[in-house]
Amino acid sequence: MAHDWKIPQREYARQEARRGRRHAFETLDPASTALVVVDMVPFFVEASDHCRDAVAPINRLAEGLRGAGGVVAWVLPSSEEPFPDLKVEFFGPDIAQAYAASGGAGPLPGRVSSHLATQAGDVFVEKTAASAFFPGRCDLPEMLRTRGVSTVVIAGTVTNVCCESSARDASTLGFRVIMAADAMSAPTDEMHNATLTTIYRTFGDVRGSDEILGLIEAARDPGRQP
Repeated sequence: MAHDWKIPQREYARQEARRGRRHAFETLDPASTALVVVDMVPFFVEASDHCRDAVAPINRLAEGLRGAGGVVAWVLPSSEEPFPDLKVEFFGPDIAQAYAASGGAGPLPGRVSSHLATQAGDVFVEKTAASAFFPGRCDLPEMLRTRGVSTVVIAGTVTNVCCESSARDASTLGFRVIMAADAMSAPTDEMHNATLTTIYRTFGDVRGSDEILGLIEAARDPGRQP
């Protein structure tokens, strides 16, 4: 079942009163935009109905953004844990070991869930922290900057852990952040929506995948309304 995602009306009203519009980012330049897909590996996708429900929106966003000249980046969990003793202390040995192996082994493109439509020209990168944008723990920010990316669309799993951490740090680094609300997954709707509200309130924007695709198409056809 797909998440019943929502932003509280009071938050929409708050931002509309502040800036005169609902969404922070009303336009999107596909050539300077990256879809950042977090942790969509078999370990997570096969274990969660919500995660599998995010697959189709992610694939649509990837196809639409590629076709408009944007970047698609797949971020995978690394097995190289900088602080393994801390993880064992926090999770216990069994769970810590499972998470350490969650990203799989072998070439990065082959470690993305087979349900996702990757392409050879996409970006593939590992992270050694929850966030894909934390300095020193993932090469993604530099990889995106060299490609002229200034806007990131966050998708993947888990909404309230790695996706939220990535969105917060991307905002701190000066990227325009949009969370694709129906292209992420969390254990519950409540967890999912709490993150969406936090990001919308302070760190970026939140839209459904159809809205984001509308922004992409509007950029390709200026006469079209998003």
